[in-house]
Amino acid sequence: MEPRYRRLSIQAAFVLTVVCLFTSICASQAGTSQSKAVNTPDAFSQALNKYPGLLPELSHLLDRLKREIQFPAERRQSDLMPVLPASTTFYAGFPNFGEPVHQAMTIFNDELKQSPALRDWWQQSDMAKTGPQVEMSIEKFYELSQYLGDEMVIAGDTESSAPSAVFVTEVRKPGLKAFLQQMLKELPDKSTTNVRVLDLEDLANAKEEDPKVHGLVVLIRPDLAIVGADLNSVRKLSQRLDSKGGDFASSLFGQRLAKAYEGGVSVVAAADLHKIVGKLPAGKPEGQQALERSGFKDVKYLVWDHKSVNNQSLGEMEISFTGPRRGAASWLAAPALIGGLEFVSPKSVVAVSVRLKNLGEVYDDIQQFGAGSNPNALATIPQMEQAMHINLKDDLLSQLQGEITFALTDFKAPQPEWKAILRVNDADRLQKTLNKLLQATPVVARQSEEEGVTYHSLTVPSAQKPLQIVYAFVDGYLVVGSSHDAATEAVQLHKGGESLAKSAKFREAFPPGYPREVSAVVYEDASAMTAFRLRQLSPDMAEAMSHLTPASTPIVFCAYGEERAIRGVSAGSGADASAILVGAAIAIPNMMRAKTAANESAAVGALRAINVAQTTYSYKYLQNGYARDLASLGPDPRGSGLKTANHAGLIDADLGSASCISGAWCEKAGYRFSIAGVCRLRSCKEFVVVATPVASASGSRNFCSTSDAVIRFEVGPPLISPVSAEECRQWAPLQ
Repeated sequence: MEPRYRRLSIQAAFVLTVVCLFTSICASQAGTSQSKAVNTPDAFSQALNKYPGLLPELSHLLDRLKREIQFPAERRQSDLMPVLPASTTFYAGFPNFGEPVHQAMTIFNDELKQSPALRDWWQQSDMAKTGPQVEMSIEKFYELSQYLGDEMVIAGDTESSAPSAVFVTEVRKPGLKAFLQQMLKELPDKSTTNVRVLDLEDLANAKEEDPKVHGLVVLIRPDLAIVGADLNSVRKLSQRLDSKGGDFASSLFGQRLAKAYEGGVSVVAAADLHKIVGKLPAGKPEGQQALERSGFKDVKYLVWDHKSVNNQSLGEMEISFTGPRRGAASWLAAPALIGGLEFVSPKSVVAVSVRLKNLGEVYDDIQQFGAGSNPNALATIPQMEQAMHINLKDDLLSQLQGEITFALTDFKAPQPEWKAILRVNDADRLQKTLNKLLQATPVVARQSEEEGVTYHSLTVPSAQKPLQIVYAFVDGYLVVGSSHDAATEAVQLHKGGESLAKSAKFREAFPPGYPREVSAVVYEDASAMTAFRLRQLSPDMAEAMSHLTPASTPIVFCAYGEERAIRGVSAGSGADASAILVGAAIAIPNMMRAKTAANESAAVGALRAINVAQTTYSYKYLQNGYARDLASLGPDPRGSGLKTANHAGLIDADLGSASCISGAWCEKAGYRFSIAGVCRLRSCKEFVVVATPVASASGSRNFCSTSDAVIRFEVGPPLISPVSAEECRQWAPLQ
């Protein structure tokens, strides 16, 4: 089994388990009633304490997925390309993943049977309810995949006013139509009634549906399955197949795509950008002129593919042009060795280097663009130049060759450690220009010398903390750092030869077979980057993941500016392995925010229902005015169905139970609710209802409302006690 596919299997399984873990954690916290504000401990730490054997079992599960899942082989040609029309403008081909998904679920179920820790955690999470539905869906997906071919293609064109696309795949065995029809009947979503499953006989008798009705059309032929957004697109492709088939493979775009297949691909996507740009609305003349001057009107094809070379995962991209690159499209310079990386630490989390044209030439292009769209866009620059006695192009920008490197070493608050390295033409002239610019600012500048290098320290005033920037000129480069230590370290790395550019991990992560002379390069220590994001979310989780997942090689992306194309390639097992942590770091907070948003929305809905109930109560029981508590608005606890002033039956039992008396909290959907009446003798002329999260993880806002029926909120921790009507009216109204 190829290492790339093994890494992909780990990604899917790990993200699934982590998301399920945090779903169960959030659900359990939301269901815990709190009587006062609390500082919620690290949820992940709680889970680890509750299931001490969980991490080793997850590690064992991931190891099995890595070893046992078999993925489709890379394809060196497409049998579906010849069926497509020559007008095809965009294309995406990918393998049938039904079998690997089925294998993953089988392995997971086997581990559930063998692992008590994994089984206990799984059965007590929210997946105990949704897991069977998930498994059923995966099983249906697997059954469907058995009817389909090894490759699936989505393709379309822009010939008509509205772009159309079709999904095409080979039919492996008969019975697909009946299977789809039965599957659609079993789905609870009623919108599936808009999906029409046809065979060739049905297609001959089918009538075009009402254009206002949107739905998919699935045509099951003996050889192919075709899915389209309308009957016409499906019929046209089927008729073309019956006559002579498509001629996309013989078109220039098709030939370029076939070349991408030759080296073996897992996934490939492409677009005929020249056709797409040609179909863009004409717009205003100045817009057309700007596109022309930018040079991107000359784009030809965009092709991207994913493959494996020498057991390393590679993603390759190409943007080609109809002629030599010009305008902004030509700013990326020709490949060369980038010396700025010799100032960058091997410990850097992120490093980006790019070779542009001389920045003076870039400035000329920008002036031309600006003159066409807005003649006054750069009108103030001559005045600034005159006031400072400099020429922006000649004295500053033209002194920068265009090679720029930026590196981030640490994320430590409050100021991350960074470095910027720029290649210069004339250091003395550039220093004089900088001196003139600094004289016009409130920046405090100091100068020192160490080991023959002059360091310039700038202190920029700030309301919170002054910002320090240190720079020096070394061997034709301007080295800028976020501190004196950062700048001196960069110089020492350059002199000592222990930089990122010379490190083994950078060389090993470089795309195999590609030259070291590049137009741009992006380096990312994926493990360090995602570990930082996880530390922000949960320190215990970051520590646990560091033991669960092995260290991976960094991600390296390289770009090459050629005369008529820009090519890019990304490499490094970190690109796949780090996706595990990236997926977790992104999915978990998003999931928690979604849970919080759902709780808050439900709380606001409950407050609106209570306001309506209070208004109804005040009219029905005039002598009482408003209800004193939630129990008075709720149903009779004896279940008699009688409605009285003590139990008016205006809200459900969740909020209006007999225990929800004045001053008590009653819980629903992650929030606690309470009503306090403002009463004299028996009559209450005012009330305040409050909703507060049961815990910090359940919501970030407290809500309240009074007899004016305006719902107000305040961001903060859960409340210990309800607020008064006067305090409520000081909160911000909910928009």
